[in-house]
Amino acid sequence: MSLGTRPVAPAADADADYVIIGAGSSGAVLASRLSEDPRCRVLLLDAGGRGDGWVTTTPFAGVLQVATRLNNWGFETEPQPGLNGRRGYQPRGKALGGSSAINAMVYTRGHRSDYDAWAAAGNPGWSYDEVLPYFVRSERNARLGAPWHGRDGPLRVGDLRTDTPLHAAWLAAARECGHAERDDFNGEHLEGLGVYQVTQFEGERWSVARGYLHPHLATRPNLRVETGMRALSLAMDGRRAVGVEVLQDGRRRTLRAAREVIVSAGAFQSPQLLMLSGIGDGAALQALGLPVRHHLPGVGRNLHDHPDFVFGYESDSLDLAGFSLRAGARLLQHIARYRRERRGQITSNFAECGGFLATRPGLPAPNVQLHLVVALVEDHARKLRWGHGLSCHVCLLRPRSRGALTLASADPLAAPRIDPAFLQDPEDVRELIEGYKLTRDLMRAPSLRAFWRRELWSAGVDDEAAIESLLRRRVDTVYHPVGTCRMGRDELAVVDATLRVHGVDGLRVVDASIMPAVVSGNTNAPAVMIGEKAADLIRRGV
Repeated sequence: MSLGTRPVAPAADADADYVIIGAGSSGAVLASRLSEDPRCRVLLLDAGGRGDGWVTTTPFAGVLQVATRLNNWGFETEPQPGLNGRRGYQPRGKALGGSSAINAMVYTRGHRSDYDAWAAAGNPGWSYDEVLPYFVRSERNARLGAPWHGRDGPLRVGDLRTDTPLHAAWLAAARECGHAERDDFNGEHLEGLGVYQVTQFEGERWSVARGYLHPHLATRPNLRVETGMRALSLAMDGRRAVGVEVLQDGRRRTLRAAREVIVSAGAFQSPQLLMLSGIGDGAALQALGLPVRHHLPGVGRNLHDHPDFVFGYESDSLDLAGFSLRAGARLLQHIARYRRERRGQITSNFAECGGFLATRPGLPAPNVQLHLVVALVEDHARKLRWGHGLSCHVCLLRPRSRGALTLASADPLAAPRIDPAFLQDPEDVRELIEGYKLTRDLMRAPSLRAFWRRELWSAGVDDEAAIESLLRRRVDTVYHPVGTCRMGRDELAVVDATLRVHGVDGLRVVDASIMPAVVSGNTNAPAVMIGEKAADLIRRGV
């Protein structure tokens, strides 16, 4: 039975009508949209801080967050057999706005076929034509408009203001290699190379929190946002979620929802919270001494991500970021320009150019994505090299490998076990080798070759056996984990097409964990769309 928005307890007995756990790119949107109705009381909880300091708003400083624990959970994977037993790095945002507060700000939505496949798998309402209005509603694009883009939404999207000659070189290299140029990766066609639009406004990061939450914190008395609050377990009344037990400043308490509890903690922590609450595979929960409240074996299954390889090149160009005596002097000039104009290198998202390519003829959609980075990046910027350089990522857009998110223990403060099963499927290896070759040839095109003097770890690695060996030594995440609370109707699905958890009343999951399959691109814009659509479903009583 659908309870819609009808309260199940007197409003006076609850802390809010809706308790939302996690203020990331979906949860922040959902809280903002629901609180537009002044009669609706919304309580939004997050373990991080406000996410509004200079290190977050200054694009160039974003690397300080990705490479450290600053506003970042900084998870690691389980040892990956497909990566020679290496542990991968999994940065995740820990602040209002979630990973939109620390990401590369690239605004892409994926391919039409991604969403049509979701709908065809038994999820009505999730086809591309049905979700496009939510993308448009969310967006305030500085240059592009209807029918593919919005001009009035909370999320600012615009062109980069770095003024680097590398953009022209990237486009010239695309022509030299016979690839299409693309001025808009979110329009009618996806395939091609170009310069990314970013979630920035006037040279500053525009996180989801900055667009959807910060303007309303002092003006909506029905919107309450609590930071530094760690969710420990859902409060249950039989098969109904009625609240959440939290830890804040060393104090435990339970916060109750009159209408619904909504989990928006992300692809890792949403399934973790469900399992800690006794919702998951019964045998696995019992093995950890957790009570089984509802056997739902798909919780935590279907974890996958875009496996990613990064090429690295040394350069003498001061148009590229780096560490040198000359770079230090130039940095002061860049900072001064940024303070005056909000332009130049300090506005860089690093992954400025890129695109989507098919590695062989006959594919219905691109199967690899590229991110050209205006710096030499190694090990997620945790390993620094002296000098200047550039990098180019190539990631596989439709990986077949599937892993799982499981509990390490019954301790709610322990990190979960993250196993994305990178390169487990041989077809993933084959397609990524094709993407490697395509990217290598592009980077050797004359217009890009002029920007670098030495190819690093990929130099001379040209035959397939050597390429595969290199991939297994260096592949890691490009920060797009999804799928662990998969939407669907089969026995391993966790939520239905309205994002309600199967078999549990008063509980939804709203974030990238509900994706049946990862979209063909960066996942932040789709996470915003999921929040917009969830708000619409709830307001319509679905």
